[in-house]
Amino acid sequence: IDDDEARFQADIQRALEASKADNSQQSPRTSLASLSTDSRSGTPPSSRIPVSIATSEFVSERAKMEQERLARAKRMRGDDDQVLSIAEPPRKRRTPSDNPSTSQAGVASSSKSTAHGDANIYWDGELRQTANRYVEFGENGENGKPVWRLSEIIGDRSQVELAIISSYALQQSWIHGFFAPSTPVVLVTQPVDSGSGNASVKEILPNWIRVTPFLRGGRGVMHMKIFYKSGRLRIAVSTANLVEIDWRDIENTVWVQDVPRRSSPIAHDSKASDFPATFEYVLKSLNVEPALMSLVQNDHPNIPFPSLKAGALRTAYDFSRVRARLIPSIAGKHEGWPKVIRVGHTSLMKAVDDMIGQSKKASNKVTLECQGSSIGTYSTQWLNEIYGSAGGVSPEKWLDEPKSRRAKLPLPNIKILFPTHDWVLKSVLGERGGGTMFCRRSQWEGAKFPRELFHQSKSKRGRVLMHSKMMIATFSQPIITNSGSVKDGRDDGSNTESDSDDDIIVLDDKGKDRGEPQKQIIGWAYVGSHNFTPSAWGNLSGSGFTPIMNITNYELGVVFPLHGEDEMNAVSCYERPPRKYRTNDLPWVRGCFFRRSVGSYIPYT
Repeated sequence: IDDDEARFQADIQRALEASKADNSQQSPRTSLASLSTDSRSGTPPSSRIPVSIATSEFVSERAKMEQERLARAKRMRGDDDQVLSIAEPPRKRRTPSDNPSTSQAGVASSSKSTAHGDANIYWDGELRQTANRYVEFGENGENGKPVWRLSEIIGDRSQVELAIISSYALQQSWIHGFFAPSTPVVLVTQPVDSGSGNASVKEILPNWIRVTPFLRGGRGVMHMKIFYKSGRLRIAVSTANLVEIDWRDIENTVWVQDVPRRSSPIAHDSKASDFPATFEYVLKSLNVEPALMSLVQNDHPNIPFPSLKAGALRTAYDFSRVRARLIPSIAGKHEGWPKVIRVGHTSLMKAVDDMIGQSKKASNKVTLECQGSSIGTYSTQWLNEIYGSAGGVSPEKWLDEPKSRRAKLPLPNIKILFPTHDWVLKSVLGERGGGTMFCRRSQWEGAKFPRELFHQSKSKRGRVLMHSKMMIATFSQPIITNSGSVKDGRDDGSNTESDSDDDIIVLDDKGKDRGEPQKQIIGWAYVGSHNFTPSAWGNLSGSGFTPIMNITNYELGVVFPLHGEDEMNAVSCYERPPRKYRTNDLPWVRGCFFRRSVGSYIPYT
């Protein structure tokens, strides 16, 4: 994440912790020793015990402390065996427009949920914007469209058997109230010691275990929101942090997908690279495994997802109706093609390649629109690098070109969407709302900064500011192909046909077209936590023979094909086509105002 946003989020976290200080002193909590790894290599230092022994001691220590806690609690209660828990924070009664993060009113599903006759289950996936109290609320949602509330995504909390949630910024007292006290929750978040970047595992509340992945420099972004529900798996990939303002005042986007459990497991395939295999890779990278082990060996031996070993997620759940492709960024250095194409913008390249095949790649140009809340430091080389991935073009030949030649290439057909200074001031929250938008004055005024690529970012829902991260690519020529995201969704050995669309390509278990009607692909859309920055998408180096991808952040998103202009406009969270910056337009920069008389930014004093 960029330095300004990291500092801003750190300030938020310190404020939240300070506000909870008195309560935390009054509420005794069981805490566990952390598991740490070397901050440089991500592996245990030789002076410490091996991870396997440390994990065993962690579980043993947790069990001992939990038994002592239960014994103390029982003495306090007498014969009542109900486990004590931290009380939910009291909530003020609000109208739907006052508290969109928790209200259930006015929500309508736009997806076809025919498999089980439940309108609140999304077997074919569902993309929506989050509710916002500044947008007009009607009988069918906001502006006539259904929206997401966090309470609806989680659903009946008494039915949640396990939740794995992740966020960069976190309001723990707020999110705690969405889950039943007895529900086991694995929380993936930033290292408490932001300087070390060490991985850790720690119980922070009864039934809540916090894990942190290894982070070089102690920074990264983890916007992955994953919920496991009774009888099925629910996956939610969101652009929102787990803080109330993101679900109430600022616009965000969430993709939700329900996945049924198989009647019987399928065989494990160690070479699989489809959605569930990628999902397992992400969870392992986030250090979730020790938390699952602790839950199983102590209070929750029957959780529905007890392990990440032997493809446990992929073999137990049926992903045949998932049409999206998972796009992760894993912080660190990734070397060699098998590793490089699993992460960052080269993972996007692989997904687009699977989607469109080799058809017309050379002549089919892409227009790429990139909406986000944070601006990076862009070079011509990096912009052309990610532009190639957006078209599904392998960077193998590109890497063998001299760097001096790559640096001299013209700017690609990319539109960077970011709100102007004037638009932020005119927005419903004004300058205060601009606190979640990040562009540095030094970036914009850089001699080689691509100012000509900037376009106005305006929500389709009025004067609300967007924290949504979205990319929309349009091919210059529509593509008719017998491959696509459907193939990737059916790459798990299943032979299930979808009944939601009559003209989707249906493939057999070998990936061959059965001859049913096709759809043309005019482009694709990405939604997730990636801002359009090198920190999020990675920097590619090395050679065509041995590529190297360096990534700063943990990110997660999904990409899926678009079949028509109407669908493209419906998916977009912003006004299309985006308007190019005019001569006097400048991007929003926190801590500065624009003085037109001198044509530059002036810092606040």
